[in-house]
Amino acid sequence: MTSVVLDQAVPDFSAEATSDSNIQLADLKGRQVIIYFYPKDSTPGCTTEGQGFRDNFQAFSDANTVIFGVSRDKMRSHENFKAKQQFPFELISDPEETLCKLFDVIKLKKLYGKEHLGIERSTFLIDKEGVLRKEWRKVKVKEHVVEVLEAAQALNA
Repeated sequence: MTSVVLDQAVPDFSAEATSDSNIQLADLKGRQVIIYFYPKDSTPGCTTEGQGFRDNFQAFSDANTVIFGVSRDKMRSHENFKAKQQFPFELISDPEETLCKLFDVIKLKKLYGKEHLGIERSTFLIDKEGVLRKEWRKVKVKEHVVEVLEAAQALNA
């Protein structure tokens, strides 16, 4: 499977998500889609980022935009994280790294001097026709959600 490319259609995919749901990209045609990848449930940066999307959820909805968070965590961890943080959007479990590879977010990272492969915090904005319109890589959490919301609003205008 090749990686997604800016200004090209994102290949249809199906993914298991919280609330016993199955997300099918083709079913979301007519709505904009935010997919944000984060390293791990319930860690400080990932919690702050998720809270940002949660706190701006209505503004994203008003811009005809749905939000999905993705990490390699198992569904049980996702369900707990979603409930604890009261996220009004679904979290996709990607333990096989299918979506991670599609969006090319698995990168070599360093933690305490040791290298490992992990998710590079990244966000993608897909338009109503399923075309990737914007991507943010190596995301810094502070102010990121506001920037994504502005892009979603501008694309929906």
